[in-house]
Amino acid sequence: MRTVPRELTDRVEAWLAHDPDPATRAEISGLLARGDEAGLRERFEHPLAFGTAGIRGPLGAGPARFNRAVVRRVTAGLARYLSGTPSTGAATAGGSLPAAWAAVAEELAHRPGPVVVGHDARHGSEDFASDAARVLAASGLRALHFRSALPTPVLAFAVRHLGAAAGVMVTASHNPAADNGYKVYLADGAQILPPHDAAVAAAAETADVPADRELLGPFGDGVAEVDEAGVLAAYRSAALRVVSPSAPRRLRSVYSPLHGVGAAVLPGLMEEAGFEPAALVPSQAQPDPDFPTASFPNPEEPGVMDRAVAEAEDLGADIVLVNDPDADRLAVAVPTAGGFRVLTGDELGTLIGAHLLARSEGPGRLVATTVVSSTMLSKLARRAGVAYVETLTGFKWLARAARVRPGHRLLFAYEEALGYAVSDAVADKDGLSAALVVAEMAAEAKDEGGSLLEQLDELEAALGVHATAQWSLRLRGADGPEALVAVMGRWRWAPPETLAGTPVSSVRDLATGEGDLPPSDVVVLELGGAGRVVLRPSGTEPKLKVYFEVTTEPCGRDGLAEARGSARSRLEQLRGGVAALTMGYQGALS
Repeated sequence: MRTVPRELTDRVEAWLAHDPDPATRAEISGLLARGDEAGLRERFEHPLAFGTAGIRGPLGAGPARFNRAVVRRVTAGLARYLSGTPSTGAATAGGSLPAAWAAVAEELAHRPGPVVVGHDARHGSEDFASDAARVLAASGLRALHFRSALPTPVLAFAVRHLGAAAGVMVTASHNPAADNGYKVYLADGAQILPPHDAAVAAAAETADVPADRELLGPFGDGVAEVDEAGVLAAYRSAALRVVSPSAPRRLRSVYSPLHGVGAAVLPGLMEEAGFEPAALVPSQAQPDPDFPTASFPNPEEPGVMDRAVAEAEDLGADIVLVNDPDADRLAVAVPTAGGFRVLTGDELGTLIGAHLLARSEGPGRLVATTVVSSTMLSKLARRAGVAYVETLTGFKWLARAARVRPGHRLLFAYEEALGYAVSDAVADKDGLSAALVVAEMAAEAKDEGGSLLEQLDELEAALGVHATAQWSLRLRGADGPEALVAVMGRWRWAPPETLAGTPVSSVRDLATGEGDLPPSDVVVLELGGAGRVVLRPSGTEPKLKVYFEVTTEPCGRDGLAEARGSARSRLEQLRGGVAALTMGYQGALS
């Protein structure tokens, strides 16, 4: 039998002494007994890190997997931070954040109040949430615990509705079934932002894993059950305010929650708004943590919406609405002469933005999107005389876009990865209220004898075609993270003067920030008004992500087909140019 090095054995034994879960202890003990050094290093060498909004990773044993010990440690760190324990390095304004964002961060530091804890229906989510609530209570905080599995937007809404200091949502969103995760929200109901995230991470690194004997209670009212019916009623009331009660409602819809928790809310919400009941996709209607019909339950993935589209074709439906498993994202498919077409995130963002701008009025309105999304929203805002903000990726920035523009209110925000906020009632992306708005849009178009695709035609004919696409390169191997840093550096330090025959008019390096944009590892190549290319590393894996946009001049309805064909051709040329250059950079580094 092979011998595991002493330094690794010591770490493993220290972990086993605090792991509260018999199943994960057995997994680690078995590897140790077999002398499986590779298996142990895989679970101990690269611990899960508290990232942009929390932690997420594959279920399993050890600090590099998602498990009860990890949840307890992170929650203990969160509790120390929220309690203002001096040793946690309490977050203060300053650092590298622009002044406006630093002020927002300072305002959110150490708010008093309980912590709301929710969970979805994934493997282990209920137990993880229970552990989190008990750790908070054992730390002297009050935990408000949702006993039922619920959508992430409801948890985000509950933070402000219940006057909480923070929120915890146990979910891996649209990740595969083998994963789970843990999101943290601050008192304003939006996801945690710097420097709070770093402070929580630092506190978690030095926190002990609370033992079972510390979490047996009694905690009195330290752990209290949320009045779920009351919170859901308040959420539904807020969501219903985003649609007009007098608007058309004649619509046949098909809905899939992708084996997640959306069906507990959206069908009833649609009926309460006056729509006829949505037809649920039978094979995907109930929560199932194995996601048997969608191994990667992300509506952006090819094939994931096929069952919903097939159901819509059989029923002659007017629209397909699909949430991801925790219902914070929304995908939409609409009928065409040749079958249903799935709208891209940018197309849907453009349509929703135009709809909300057209039916709103008054000063202080603001719309926002990200540096990797289409610039069409900026043109819609300019035409409407409404403020426009471009943020970094992530709703921790988008949801607070109006906070850095005093006197403004957020009317609409979106990111191309199917995330939409159709009001400021939920300070996060919300696939449920967004579905309600899209259903209203589709019903209005049907009542007028038109369609959402015809509305998109009108917008692009008037403002120009805005074609978008993505490409990514995974840098494999142990040196993948280092290679990714080097590849980004080459784009930053030696960008091309032309790209696929198009002059690069300017290069924006956001590493040190820009205006109200906080520093971020993002490089933007502007193509002289003809589009842009945005490069950034993935926040969760060694992968380069590239976002393309090609824009044309307004072309009228008669020139739309030609303009779209030209834009698609340019997209492919740009994608090929970036791929060739990036592979060349990688080859030069290897």
